[in-house]
Amino acid sequence: MQSHIVITGASRGIGAAIAEALRGDATKIVALSSADGDLADPTAPEALWQASLDRLDGRIDILINNAGIFEASPIDESDADWLAHWNRTMQVNLTASALLCRRAVQHWQASGKAGRIVNIASRAAYRGDSAEHWHYAASKAGMVAMTKTIARAYAKDDILAFAICPGFTKTGMADDYLASGDVVHTDIPLGRVALPEEVGEMARWCALDAPASMTGAVLDVNGASYVR
Repeated sequence: MQSHIVITGASRGIGAAIAEALRGDATKIVALSSADGDLADPTAPEALWQASLDRLDGRIDILINNAGIFEASPIDESDADWLAHWNRTMQVNLTASALLCRRAVQHWQASGKAGRIVNIASRAAYRGDSAEHWHYAASKAGMVAMTKTIARAYAKDDILAFAICPGFTKTGMADDYLASGDVVHTDIPLGRVALPEEVGEMARWCALDAPASMTGAVLDVNGASYVR
């Protein structure tokens, strides 16, 4: 039986690499992008979930939350702008993922079926980020904590949850930050940023092949720039 998979943020970068890694006869994928719905809109996750269910014949087996934003928010900007950036980042990176995870868990509980969640977090969840990205680091730390909580709460229902924490990855998301200094050579022992295909393969493995006893695991892919 085909695995029915929903991936957010799948139009480019890591999300597109995840979709490519999972594509095959054994899977049926809904690869969501911003064209399908803006996750900054609090109503979008519910609409995307229902639309995905319709496209997948009423059954979703695997949810991969990859969509996210990385927008600078300097500490000296206006209070209103700083808070707006904070709220937007939390909505897109954490709250939308939480709403989709909630729907997924409820879906699997109602059907009595097993399910898997793979959340794409960040190295920033553990080591923090730049002075302009408090909100980003906090959102990704929340995603890791949420993943662990889901794993602990629902393993008894055969609902598994994993998180992947990339460092800088060769996508457009962090290009400006990487261009601002010699980050690669001073910060990453491997001497290069991660490739989207590397993260894609890790997500594919968690979604399809990782043993059940690994539920709750957080996997790093950062070239040893942060080791725990």
